[in-house]
Amino acid sequence: MTERNIQVQSLDRGAVEDETVEIVERKGLGHPDSICDGIAEHVCESLARAYLDRVGEVLHFNTDETQLVAGRAAPAFGGGEVIEPIYILVVGRATSHYVDDDGTEYDIPVESIALDAARDYLRENLPNLDLETDVIVDVKLGEGSGDLQEVFVEDGPDVPMANDTSFGVGHAPLTETERVVYETERSLNGAYGEDNPAVGEDVKVMGKREGDHIDLTVAAALVDTYVPNMEAYEAEIEAVREHVEELAGEYTDRDVTVHVNTADDYDSGSIYLTTTGTSAEQGDDGSVGRGNRANGLITPNRSMSMEATSGKNPVNHIGKIYNLLSTQIAESVVAEVEGIRDLRVRLLSQIGRPIDQPHVADVHVVTEAGVTIPDVEPEIRDIVDEELAGVTDITQRVIDGELDTF
Repeated sequence: MTERNIQVQSLDRGAVEDETVEIVERKGLGHPDSICDGIAEHVCESLARAYLDRVGEVLHFNTDETQLVAGRAAPAFGGGEVIEPIYILVVGRATSHYVDDDGTEYDIPVESIALDAARDYLRENLPNLDLETDVIVDVKLGEGSGDLQEVFVEDGPDVPMANDTSFGVGHAPLTETERVVYETERSLNGAYGEDNPAVGEDVKVMGKREGDHIDLTVAAALVDTYVPNMEAYEAEIEAVREHVEELAGEYTDRDVTVHVNTADDYDSGSIYLTTTGTSAEQGDDGSVGRGNRANGLITPNRSMSMEATSGKNPVNHIGKIYNLLSTQIAESVVAEVEGIRDLRVRLLSQIGRPIDQPHVADVHVVTEAGVTIPDVEPEIRDIVDEELAGVTDITQRVIDGELDTF
C-alpha cells in the first residue's frame, strides 16, 4: 500500500480555550433544520439496510436534500391546534432497479422505504406532532447518476473510491463552552424533558464566552397542552433556567449566566408557546445541512466544512465519511497522546481515489508548554494511519445508527 500523505504541524492560532471571545451554537432535535437532518439520516440508514437485505450490498443513493416548509398553528394555554400542516419533502437519488452479475433483477421500493423511515423518525422524536393531521410527508427520489453508481459494483475494490473532491474537518477536545452548550440541549431533550413534558423538542442553545464569563441563551418551545396559564409558563421557564445553571456547573468553574426565551413579553402575552413542541408548526422552515456540523455543534471559532453530513451515502460520500472520521481521529489523538491542548484534523479527498488514501490528512496541533511537535508527531501519525486504514468501519457504524451526524 502506498504511504499515506499525513502532515502534522503547529496550529496557526492558539487554543480556542485561550481566545477572548468564543461563540458556540447547538440546534436541538425539534429545530426545523435538525428535523430535516434527522429524517435524512434515518432514511439513509433504512435504505442502506434494505439494500443489504435485498441484494447484499449498499447501492447508490443520497437523501441529503430534505426540506421542511413550516405550517400554521394556533397555540393556546391548555391546548391549541395546527391550522395548516407542516410539509416535509424527502428529496434525493436512490437506485430502485438493480441487476446482479447472474442477471437477477431487483425492484426496490425506495420511496416507500423512505416514507416509512421518515414517519418513524417523527413518531419517535416529536411525540406531540400528530402524524395524521399536523404534518404531510412526501418523497421524491430520482434514479442515481450512472457514473456514480459504478463505484458500488460488487466486484469493485475492497476500499471504495471517493465520489467527490471534498474535505472533512474535526477537532478535539471540546472547550468548556462547547461542552456546556452541547450538554444543555442533550439534557433538555433527554432526562429533563422526559420529566417535564411542557418543554418541547425545539431547543436552541447559543453560548458566548467573553473572557471567563459564559452567557447561555436558551430558546425552548413549550407545549401548550401542559401549560394551563401564564403563571405556569413563567414557572416552567424559571425551572429551565435553574436546571441549565446547575448543569453548567458540572462542566465549568467559570461564571455562567443563563437566559431563557429572551424574546418573551409577558405583558403583551407574546411567548414561545407551541402546540407541537417545534417552531416548524408556524413560520420556521428547515433544510438539511443548515444546522449542526457532524460533531453536533456550530463553532465559528473553528474551521468547519459546509457539507451536509446527514443523508449522504455512507459507502463513499466524502461529505459524510471524512467529517465523521476526522472527528473520530481528533478525539482518538487527544485521548491517546499526552501534551495536546487543541487539535484540528482536515481530510481532503480526490474523486476516484481510494477513501483510505486521502489527498492529504492535515493535522494541526497546539501543544502544552514544554511539549514540541516532534515530541508528539510519531504517535499522531500512527493513530491517523490506523484510523484511515479502518475507514470502512464508518460505513457500518452509520448503517447501525451508532454515529450521530448532527
